[in-house]
Amino acid sequence: MLIKECKGYELEKAKSNTSEDFFNRSELTYIDDGVEKTLHVLYVRYFDELFPEFTPFEADPVFVHDGNEVKFKDIVALVCFLKNPGLRERKRLYINSKQEFAAYFQDINFEKIKEIFTSLQQKQGYELRSPIEFMMQPQVK
Repeated sequence: MLIKECKGYELEKAKSNTSEDFFNRSELTYIDDGVEKTLHVLYVRYFDELFPEFTPFEADPVFVHDGNEVKFKDIVALVCFLKNPGLRERKRLYINSKQEFAAYFQDINFEKIKEIFTSLQQKQGYELRSPIEFMMQPQVK
């Protein structure tokens, strides 16, 4: 599977009586078996203020590579996809529970996430072999 793009953005009100400005959308575009697909993750914008609680990142942007800023909302769909590979069968995911949102970020190897963004910037893609590579492995004692 080839990851092509990871991006996120804040929704804006289309009409004055709608609530879009309370949500963010994160998108992951990838090619799976020769078919280009996009996973759209819609989540409550308030979670952007809480991410230091369940990630090692302390501020937005979460990291900068070669002058390119990667914001928290850029990694959300990617993290959800890596944590739950069954999402490859879906186009959309809606998360409005802090507990559910935080669960997606448990045991994620955030240093490896940086590799994906580095590759996207340098090679215009990242070949994903296995989502398991992005999970923290338990330490053997």
